[in-house]
Amino acid sequence: MSRIIGPMPEVRKTRPSPLTRIIKGRHSSLDVLFERSYTMKMGEFAGARRRFYFLTQPDIVDRILKGDNDLYPKSDLMGTVLHQILGNGVFVSNGETWKRQRQMMNPAFEFARISEVFPLMMQAAEAMKERLDAVADGREVSVDFEMTHVTADIIFRTIFSEPIPPEDAESIFDAFNHYQELAYIHGVWNMAGLPQALSIPRLRAIKHARNIRGPLARMVRKRFELLETNPETKPADILQSLIEAKDDAGKKFTEKELIDQIAVMFLAGHETSASALSWALYLIAQDRDVQDRMQAETDRAFGQEGGLQPKHFKFLKLTRDVFRETLRLYPPVSFVPRDITIPETMRGKNLKKGSAIFISLWLLQRHREIWKNPDTFDPDRFSREDEKEAIRSAYMPFSQGPRVCLGASFALQESAIILSMIARHYDITPVEGHVPKPVARLTLRSENGIRLRLRKRS
Repeated sequence: MSRIIGPMPEVRKTRPSPLTRIIKGRHSSLDVLFERSYTMKMGEFAGARRRFYFLTQPDIVDRILKGDNDLYPKSDLMGTVLHQILGNGVFVSNGETWKRQRQMMNPAFEFARISEVFPLMMQAAEAMKERLDAVADGREVSVDFEMTHVTADIIFRTIFSEPIPPEDAESIFDAFNHYQELAYIHGVWNMAGLPQALSIPRLRAIKHARNIRGPLARMVRKRFELLETNPETKPADILQSLIEAKDDAGKKFTEKELIDQIAVMFLAGHETSASALSWALYLIAQDRDVQDRMQAETDRAFGQEGGLQPKHFKFLKLTRDVFRETLRLYPPVSFVPRDITIPETMRGKNLKKGSAIFISLWLLQRHREIWKNPDTFDPDRFSREDEKEAIRSAYMPFSQGPRVCLGASFALQESAIILSMIARHYDITPVEGHVPKPVARLTLRSENGIRLRLRKRS
C-alpha cells in the first residue's frame, strides 16, 4: 500500500492574526490555514465590509451546494477575479442570466459525449507522446507545461475542430500563470475592502487576460468568416453548436457572449485537468509500487485488439483511482465561494445577508475526523469498504448540485487516456532536490513548477 505524503504548505500551530492573514493570504489561500483548520467544521474572519466563513461540515456543504441557486449564488468574488477572462460566462453568472446560458449550452455538452470526443483525445495524446519522445532520455521535463499543452490541445480540438498551435499553448500557459497570481491578489484586495479602481494588480492582469482571450476570439471570428463565405460548411464541434443555440425567445449568443462561453469551456476544460494531472504524475514518480501496477494495467489495456478503446477502460481501474485520489489531495479549485442572500443560522452562528461562505474542498477532503490517513496518497482507498462513507459525504472535487461541473466525465476520460499513455511508454522518476510548492489561487498549482525525469520503457 502506498505511504507517500505529497507536498503541503507549512501548517502553523496557532491561528494567524488578521494582519498575518492579509500578508500570507496575498500569496496563497492555503497559507492562512493552521492546525485546527483541518479539524474544524466552520471558521470565520471579518473583512472590511462583510464576514467570511470557511465551511467543512459535510451536511451543511451538501445543503448549500444542492440547494436553491438563488439563495446561495456564486459569490461576486468569482466575478471580481475572473471577469477579465470569462466576462459574465456561465461559470460566474447567476440568476436568470445563468439559467439562459445553461439552457443554451446544453447542445454543446451533448456534443462533448465521451464517444464523440474519444478520437480527438487520442489524437492529442499521440501528439503529446511525440513531444515527450524527444525529451524522454532522462533529462528534466516540465510536466506542468506538458499537461497544460495536451489538455489545451484536447479542448481546442473539441471546440474548434483543430489542434492548438504550439505558440498559443505556450503563450496561454504563461499568460494564465501571471494572470491568476495578479487576479488572486486583486481578489484579496477586494476582500480587504480597498477601492478596486486603485488596484494595480487588476490593471496589470488585463494585459495577460488579453493574451488568453485573444486566440479564442480569433478562432471565433475565423469561424464566422468561414460561415459567411461557405454557409453550408458547418463543422460538428462545440463552437458550431453554440453559434446555432437559441434561448426561449429565439435569440442567439452575441459575439461577446459567445467568446465568454468559449473562454469558460476552454479554461475549465483544460486548466483544472492540467493542474490535477501534473500533481498525479509527481505522486506516481514518488511511488514505485503504484507506477509498476499502473504500467501492468496499461500494458493490458493497450494490448487489446485495436489498441485502447473506451470499452478497454475497465482495465484502467487503478489509473482512474490515481486521478481520483489526486483530485482529493490536490483539488484544482480548492475553495468554492458562495454568497448568502438571506440571514442564516449555521452551527449556532448568525450569518448576515451578504456574508460569503468558502466551501473548502482542500480542508474537507483532508479533514482529520473524516478520512483515514488524510494526507497520504492512497489510490486503493476507493476500493475499501471503510472509506465509502468519507467518499460519499466529503469527496466532491467537481462540486455538487445544480452547478456541478458538467465536464466531470470529460475530465475523467481525458485523464485516464493521458495517464495511461504516459505509464504505457515511460518510466517516471523524481528530480533530486525538487519539491513542488502548492499554492491555491484561482487553481491549485505548484509555485516552482513540477519537474520530473522520463525515460522510454524498454
